Amino acid sequence: MDTKALGEFYKDKLLNEIVPFWFPRIHDTEHGGLYHCLEADGSMADTDKNVWAQGRMAWMLLTCYNSVEQRPEWLQYAESALKFVEEKCVDPADGRMYFLVAEDGTPLRKRRYAYSECFTAIAWAAHYGATGDARSAERARHWFDIFADVFFTPGRMVPKSTGKRPTENLGARMIMLVTAQELRQYLGDAEGYYTGWIDRCVKDLKTLFLHEDIKAVMENVAPDGSVVNHFDERTLNPGHAIEGGWFILNEAKYRGGDKELIEIGCKMIDWSLERGWDKQYGGLLYYTDVYGGSVQEYWHNMKFWWPHDEALIGTCLAYVMTGDEKYAEWHQRIHDWSFEHLQDKEHGEWYGYCERDGSPANTLKGSVWKSFFHHPRAMWSCAHFLGAIPAPCSK
Repeated sequence: MDTKALGEFYKDKLLNEIVPFWFPRIHDTEHGGLYHCLEADGSMADTDKNVWAQGRMAWMLLTCYNSVEQRPEWLQYAESALKFVEEKCVDPADGRMYFLVAEDGTPLRKRRYAYSECFTAIAWAAHYGATGDARSAERARHWFDIFADVFFTPGRMVPKSTGKRPTENLGARMIMLVTAQELRQYLGDAEGYYTGWIDRCVKDLKTLFLHEDIKAVMENVAPDGSVVNHFDERTLNPGHAIEGGWFILNEAKYRGGDKELIEIGCKMIDWSLERGWDKQYGGLLYYTDVYGGSVQEYWHNMKFWWPHDEALIGTCLAYVMTGDEKYAEWHQRIHDWSFEHLQDKEHGEWYGYCERDGSPANTLKGSVWKSFFHHPRAMWSCAHFLGAIPAPCSK
């Protein structure tokens, strides 16, 4: 791997292609906040606004602001999104956030999950890093505490099922881990509060979700960590597990190359690439069955943009941390497939969705789920880990 050249490639993609594709066109100068549902040429596909996308996009802009260059417009766009969320996207009945609103902030949908809150928390933390404004740190802590309470206080979240077949979920632990990492970075870690949350999530990953005997990272398990032999619980999400793997590797890096964490992160990536890579057409399958059986979700064999972004980051960081050439080879394989099938060579940026054979399922560049987040984060992260972009700094 030519780390210097590759790092510059990803930095160039981020700054000279991806950022200009999204901005300033998605900034809503009338209502505030950021649009994100775009057609291939950047025209508007829909004006509704996903609330957690507002936090994610603000965080991404502020990450660039804190590491690449303090461009005033990046701060302006991020502050517009944060103001929109705080003023228009919080349900006054319970202080929780909506999931989807109209362009003027009219609430359309609310979910039981608290992901809107956690992504707003990391954006406020990065804003504190950019400005030193004490209120931003307070808002970050406020939304972090709500996220933690909803997901980790037994009985707090509205149940999705009857509870007759209880399970534990990987996603909440992964997001808590990376959210705590972000707040620790910008707000410090008085008395090890955020590191304590990270340690708790790592312990759960090891004891519940990583199954050495079958080399699998489970998404849902019984409370004791055992595999539940039914459709939903047998379903693996390789891209999601790879994402968790690089979160763990990043923690290992923070702790000076912690060997146990490197081993855990690499296993998560290795097992998921083996299970998820489509040996016939290339690319990462969205879902697979832990025992190789059928998956009931009809989109299981599609190729979404974000697992490939996460795999680029995961293999890049694994190579940097271990020097193992297999990760350089995997990275090149994923890179080649992704830029061949997901890259729009005319307008720039990646499409969101391909069929199994790599042909476009549609030409959307943004949707309720895809925004200015996974792809720019991948380009930023790879450029950063390869030395082309420095770590974010704070005021």
